[in-house]
Amino acid sequence: MYQVTFSEQSMRELNRLDKLAQMTAIEPISQITLADLEHPREPLGKFNRNGMNFYRLRAGEFRFYFTVTDDKLHTHYILHKDSLEDALFRLKLPVSEQQLVEQHSKFWKYLESLTK
Repeated sequence: MYQVTFSEQSMRELNRLDKLAQMTAIEPISQITLADLEHPREPLGKFNRNGMNFYRLRAGEFRFYFTVTDDKLHTHYILHKDSLEDALFRLKLPVSEQQLVEQHSKFWKYLESLTK
């Protein structure tokens, strides 16, 4: 099992929830195993961004974007599923092209702006 750490943006998202909802939200990421990471499949995905391997975990109402270092999963971003779906709708992209949005540099610049 991995230790899970959270960025400031991730903590802000979690702190908006009551304690029970926080526990429910983070349960899926706390259950990730080495086998899951070696062979990601839905709801877990893997992609490369600027030379770093990122993972995306779809967990209920949230999307966790994280990296793996040794025995830690560091969650860089937690996004509510509707915010991403709304962005896809505004861009008129079909939902199946969600990964194309993730690969676009403006998507990552937007995420980085959330941490400021």
